[in-house]
Amino acid sequence: MLNRQQADEYTTMLDTDAIAGNATTLLPGEKGLNVPLSSGTHYFNYYWLRDADPEAMDPATRERVFDIAEIAGGPRASSARLDGDSLLINWATEEHESRLPLATLDAFVLEGRTPDPAAIPRRLWYADSHTNFSRFKQAEIESSDALRHDFSRALIEDGVALVTEMENSDESLTRLANQLGQVTPTTDGYYFDVRLEIAPTNLAYTARALEFHTDLPSEDEAPGIQFLHCRENSVVGGCSLFLDGAAAAEALREEDPAAFELLAHHEIPFFRRHDGWDYRAHQRVIELDRDGRVSGLTISQHLQDAMDLPQSLLDDYYPAFCRFLSMLREERFVNRFRLEAGTCIVFDNHRVVHGREAFEARSGKRHLRGCYVSRGSVRSTCRVLSRRLGQTSQVATSDAEH
Repeated sequence: MLNRQQADEYTTMLDTDAIAGNATTLLPGEKGLNVPLSSGTHYFNYYWLRDADPEAMDPATRERVFDIAEIAGGPRASSARLDGDSLLINWATEEHESRLPLATLDAFVLEGRTPDPAAIPRRLWYADSHTNFSRFKQAEIESSDALRHDFSRALIEDGVALVTEMENSDESLTRLANQLGQVTPTTDGYYFDVRLEIAPTNLAYTARALEFHTDLPSEDEAPGIQFLHCRENSVVGGCSLFLDGAAAAEALREEDPAAFELLAHHEIPFFRRHDGWDYRAHQRVIELDRDGRVSGLTISQHLQDAMDLPQSLLDDYYPAFCRFLSMLREERFVNRFRLEAGTCIVFDNHRVVHGREAFEARSGKRHLRGCYVSRGSVRSTCRVLSRRLGQTSQVATSDAEH
């Protein structure tokens, strides 16, 4: 939606037109209308205009209550005119007049879709960026809408943030996750604990090094935002490894476009099998959003099943895949640091690729507790707080550590 000043500009524009003798009546077309707006004259389809009528939505639930399929032959205007800062349409197919704010129409034209305060461009990052990750104290997130907004924004923009001064309890992680949304269950339940186990069901529960990966690609919808709360870490070794998968993929696109296209447009199989489960799914290594930009990665060699692409396609796919795996290990992308007790790293599991160096199992204790919330929950939180704080997409002023 445009602001009051911009809406007033419509009225001024229309008043000027009236003084000049310009008609405010619009000529109905066969399938839509050409509507003069502050950004120029734009065409709108009748179906779209009828659906955009504010009266089509229930004011309490904010859900659509109008069924456009009930209009036999589709909606068609009998007349249309500009009235102040609104477009009025009388429909030939029903006894109804729609009043549509011109500001709404112009905002849609300018955005190309419904304006979204959570549609924040990704900011790519490279090696040694971890010192610049956004940092927040848990108590401050819990007490400040502005900081919670900044927290959600950082996860959309950078895909990662650090939360400090967390207490050593199960409840601490639950409270933090609930600042963004509901915890979503996975194969491992609502929560999981990364520590040494006598009979591990995952390489993470050993002292081995973990190669770069994203979590649980074997699930149809891999989990979204991941939380890893460090409860204890006194072992020798075991540094955390993180990189921006979107930055690495964009580098591949620039350096080897053919390899990028292969990884972005062909799905490969992943699995997770044990005595009590057998998960399988096909995923694309490089994920693209609707605008063709890299939104993240899905990659995990230790959960990768036998490639089932045509063998002739594998002649090109495997070399591209291996080149990209090698790129992920290049120092220009890797961030290496020690996660300390009382700190939680929160990151987009569809974008941020992570791993771990090996550690000495008998040198101390290492315990991380984790969970997930959906990416949609984070964007929802960002939108709600943006509206509450009277923002669109700008960063809220805060005392967050940077």
